Amino acid sequence: MMTGEREKQLIEAADLLLDARRTGKPIEDLPEALQPKDIDEAYALQDRIAEAYGEIGGWKIGAPSAEATPLFAPMPSAWIAGDGAVIGGMRRYRGLESEIAFLMGADLPSRTTPYSSEEVEGAIASCHPVIEVIESGLRDPLKAARLSMIGDLQMHGGLVYGPAVADWQKIDFKTEHVFIAVDDAVRVERTGSNTSGDLMRLLPWLANEGSKRTGGLKAGQWVTTGSWTGVTTADPQSSANVKFSAAGEVHLRFE
Repeated sequence: MMTGEREKQLIEAADLLLDARRTGKPIEDLPEALQPKDIDEAYALQDRIAEAYGEIGGWKIGAPSAEATPLFAPMPSAWIAGDGAVIGGMRRYRGLESEIAFLMGADLPSRTTPYSSEEVEGAIASCHPVIEVIESGLRDPLKAARLSMIGDLQMHGGLVYGPAVADWQKIDFKTEHVFIAVDDAVRVERTGSNTSGDLMRLLPWLANEGSKRTGGLKAGQWVTTGSWTGVTTADPQSSANVKFSAAGEVHLRFE
């Protein structure tokens, strides 16, 4: 159990990261004493940061390999927008990731009996191509302590979704092709590159194991399932386009 003193330290850590995000003045890393010591503390730090941005609109989840335990983070509703969104506000990092996301159409409340893959799939309203916008209070989140990066909302800074994909259940995600372009110049082009191995394993895991923290998935929430193209950075006033071979395309522009 976390002590009162440790809770104060994580609140201090959250305040440092929130200030860095809001001012655009990043820190190299959290002071060692304030860095999360394990994944539970990293998630506690995420929750404290997310509280500052209001309602949770969904969850980002991914895994670095087919065997790895997934990692997940909350996505504030205020940061979710539709195709062609203009991304403003304090944007320093302007990272971009090509992803596939699902909009939940029914609640999956926390329960003792695990949900089957079929039950989870049946609760999905639609599938969409998305761009996850990457932001961080850390100057280079990929060089900071890993648990600091995870605690800082796992680099989440926004989600822009494209049109729903018809008959998405027929898509073979293991052979799906994608490219990401910035100002019409293709930066990355890959096939079957979602690192989780099978991205459809992520939603049942979130509905079951993740419910200890989320309290269950809710209709209207988004679940985005990890990057296909790594992190691509963009300049101010640039435009980005992600196109999947079967799962559609999505666009955004930075102010």
